[in-house]
Amino acid sequence: MYVGIDVGTSMVKAAAFDGAGRALAVGSRPVGLALHEGFVEQDMEEVYAAVVAVLEEVTRQVPEPVELAGLTGQGDGVWLVDGQGRPVRAAASWMDGRAHELVHQWLADGTFETVFRRTGGAMFPGSPGPLLAWLDRHEPKALDAARAAVYCKDMVFQRLTGASRATTDVSDASMPFLDPRTRMYDNRVVELLGLTHRRGLLPPVSDPVATGGTRGEGLPAGTRIANGPYDLPASALGAGVTTPGDGLLIVGTCLAALVATTDLDLDGEPAGLYISTDRPGHRLRAMPAMVGTAALDWVLSTTGVRHEEVDDLLAATPPGAHGVRVLPYFAPSGERAPFVEPRLRAELTGVSLESTPADLIRATCEGIGYAARHCLEAAGLTGSLAVCGGGTRSGAWMRLLAEVLGRPLRVVEGEVGARGAVLAAAERYGVALDAAEWTRPTAVVEPDPGRAAYYAKGYQDHLARLQEARDRART
Repeated sequence: MYVGIDVGTSMVKAAAFDGAGRALAVGSRPVGLALHEGFVEQDMEEVYAAVVAVLEEVTRQVPEPVELAGLTGQGDGVWLVDGQGRPVRAAASWMDGRAHELVHQWLADGTFETVFRRTGGAMFPGSPGPLLAWLDRHEPKALDAARAAVYCKDMVFQRLTGASRATTDVSDASMPFLDPRTRMYDNRVVELLGLTHRRGLLPPVSDPVATGGTRGEGLPAGTRIANGPYDLPASALGAGVTTPGDGLLIVGTCLAALVATTDLDLDGEPAGLYISTDRPGHRLRAMPAMVGTAALDWVLSTTGVRHEEVDDLLAATPPGAHGVRVLPYFAPSGERAPFVEPRLRAELTGVSLESTPADLIRATCEGIGYAARHCLEAAGLTGSLAVCGGGTRSGAWMRLLAEVLGRPLRVVEGEVGARGAVLAAAERYGVALDAAEWTRPTAVVEPDPGRAAYYAKGYQDHLARLQEARDRART
């Protein structure tokens, strides 16, 4: 039995797999988010307790020896811990918007672009650089009390293994301090963000990922476990996206577009990031947009529509949603990919008394699709495209998405991040698993040519309206 742990933003999951990659059991626990005036925080003790609970649930369901475990989780944010991995304060989430004025300042004075040209990472308010700089200005005592500013999975790994010090891996360290050429922290970037005196908080980078034995919480004592990569590259592994040019679209809370590459182009528009992987020279060009299914969730809640009604409503209104259009940038911290606009907000246009909930739902799904197309084009997609995440549960939305993107979709269902975490752990420990079998798609969705042509024109309209919205956000 192989166990993958995926510590998500709103849900912690663990999955047990057999040697052929078949899921034997899945456990999950929700975790809370505290939102207040742009602050988005999480209770680390609640998150860790959820990890232990789902591991106990899964191992009870499948009473087989655990060969090894792989750990992944949400990226970015700031998780301040003491020497034992315990919280100094609540974790600041990647969704947090408190540092948006700092990012806006760095956009204006050139710091933002300079950092991107050195690291390939476009900072956004919820990334560690801005959050640490904000905390240094407003909560210096919290930083004084901390031994390390880590990422979600790093806190969990230290607690599960009892490691004497916190570490991270090259994937999480990619934003915003890691030089992708040397795979080490760029001290000039630390200086540019005014954090040289906090340099000691950056955890050492384990390259390849750290391993250890568990101390008996959630998993049997001594179980071999590997720390990383974080959820985006882990999902790419779990979906079989390793060939340069191939891509993955994660339709989850965050709409993330990833393309495997061996290139490193730091001359384009500063946006997204290059995620380093365990294989030197191999990277993922990532365009992780701030809002994916969260935009649809907001519209469903506002209109009183249940998730199980979405497929029928998508069929109840034609492409174009009777003129209703949505720019789906609902996050309080604006957008981070494939451009950075901290003050950008969502727009809903073309609505009249004749508009129906079906029009609003379809327009939102179309808008998310256009945002995904923008991200994938910017990331350099040239090969096949896999798709995973909660959005894949809607067959109608997947057909719409294939038409908006104008290409077939390799749908990969199940716990893709946890699957990728196991594959990464197996590679680290030298355990032979058949990656092709583990990552086989569950379906392939082909686009309707006529609708794909219609949406190609709609995409150009989306780009024009987006540019107008970005211009307004800057004034």
